Amino acid sequence: MDALGHLVGMQAQAPNSPYVGLWSRLAGFRPEQLSGPIESRQAVRTHLMRATVHLVTADDCLALHRLMEPVHQRAYQGSPFRALVSTVDIAELVALGSSLLVRTPLTRAELSARLAARWPDVDPAALSYTVSYQVPTVQVPPRGVWGAGGPATWTTIGSWLGREPDPDPAPGPLVLRYLAAFGPASVADVRAWSGLAGLREVVSALDLRTFRSEAGAVLFDLPDAPRPDPDTPAPARFLPEYDNLLLSYADRSRVIPDGRRPPLFPGNGAGFGTILVDGDHRGHWRLDRAGHSTALVVEPFTRLSTSDAEELTDEGLRLLRFVTGAEPDGEVRFDHHFLG
Repeated sequence: MDALGHLVGMQAQAPNSPYVGLWSRLAGFRPEQLSGPIESRQAVRTHLMRATVHLVTADDCLALHRLMEPVHQRAYQGSPFRALVSTVDIAELVALGSSLLVRTPLTRAELSARLAARWPDVDPAALSYTVSYQVPTVQVPPRGVWGAGGPATWTTIGSWLGREPDPDPAPGPLVLRYLAAFGPASVADVRAWSGLAGLREVVSALDLRTFRSEAGAVLFDLPDAPRPDPDTPAPARFLPEYDNLLLSYADRSRVIPDGRRPPLFPGNGAGFGTILVDGDHRGHWRLDRAGHSTALVVEPFTRLSTSDAEELTDEGLRLLRFVTGAEPDGEVRFDHHFLG
């Protein structure tokens, strides 16, 4: 939970991704260390930064949700749903949708069907998505529980956590927490991560150190943040789908030096991802299940040295052990065209 809070949540469109993300960051991490808090409502899945699904602590859900409402509303105004409900009284729709979700958690299809009973001539999906953008909601277990899973089922934050979101949060503390997790960073980086506008004045009011990137951009950081020597080696890592590290900067060249877009893998997570070699995005990984055996396939973009391949093999076997919950019965395979 400390790591989840430090990262200000984790990208969680793919429900199992946060498990691999924490495994890659924490020694000895076990799935129940995250499943338990989700089931006990200490951690929740909700729309926050960039109007995307994040897994956050319950406290962060309450502290940040209202702060992100302008981001959600901007996303809604840019969606097709607003025009499709132009004949609907939005206040009435939001009130009915909220009451239905308080009564019992519902999937989007279930919510659509209930709302369509009141507005039979309006697109049902547009009705339910409008409610989702307007009403603070969370996904409930077993969605996001390791080894369980289930459809995305929603209820209101207040009914699930017994408290309503903070009505008047300030953006300054969020910027400081972002820098603690991802700094040094530019104002554009903070905006890209959060989706919030108007951050330049917020950042200028904070007590921060400034630096220049190699490209000349002004970077901000906490005064006492650790800043390792640039020559410090970074160990090989396997990241999950949608990992925060790949999505938290406007200037992604610090992690993705060749300008590739972060891959958006399909599925529920823990089956695909990216590899880091010396801190750079250098390829993809995927699980290949055949019968009772599971192999991990590494697909690098560039040639790997023998030592890099050995380090990835060792780390890949650890990942197999984590994902399968047993000693690996498969292997780590490479596209040998890229082995040195």
